[in-house]
Amino acid sequence: MAAPTVPDVLPDVLGPGLRVVFCGSAAGAASARVGAYYAGPGNMFWPTLHRVGLTPRLMEPAEFRTVLRYGIGLTDLCKTESGADADLSRQADDAAALTAKIERHRPAVLAFNGKRAARVFLAAETLDYGEHARRIGGTAIHVLPSTSGAARRWWEETFWRRVADAVCGAREAARG
Repeated sequence: MAAPTVPDVLPDVLGPGLRVVFCGSAAGAASARVGAYYAGPGNMFWPTLHRVGLTPRLMEPAEFRTVLRYGIGLTDLCKTESGADADLSRQADDAAALTAKIERHRPAVLAFNGKRAARVFLAAETLDYGEHARRIGGTAIHVLPSTSGAARRWWEETFWRRVADAVCGAREAARG
């Protein structure tokens, strides 16, 4: 008898023509509770997207499904658990599923929101913020400081601006 399928905590927001897919470790407790990405009261995700020019206005977490219109996708490495990074089980991480999603949708950039998911995905004990040498087909991989309020001491918006510059440059090149 097959094991029962565990439903995703939050649905993926993926589709054709994506400039960037943001990938976290898993939905945080507040996000799981309200059913929206980056919904924690101290999370800087939505304000950061606006400040770096990836969205034309400040969006609310409840609007997460509409990011596709801006060429933005959302997913998590662990789709079946929620909570703080320290509370997630490694066996629930699914790097193969993430790779398949990126291969299917072929965004210009896969951007990890924080180091935990990136370390698991890249099988790296340590890594730096910024663009990494590994690619998935034509998709560049960036590791960004986490927007979580719990990670505020490591915050550096410069890396987020670099991703915005990279995906906006890719959009301009496609038009050219």
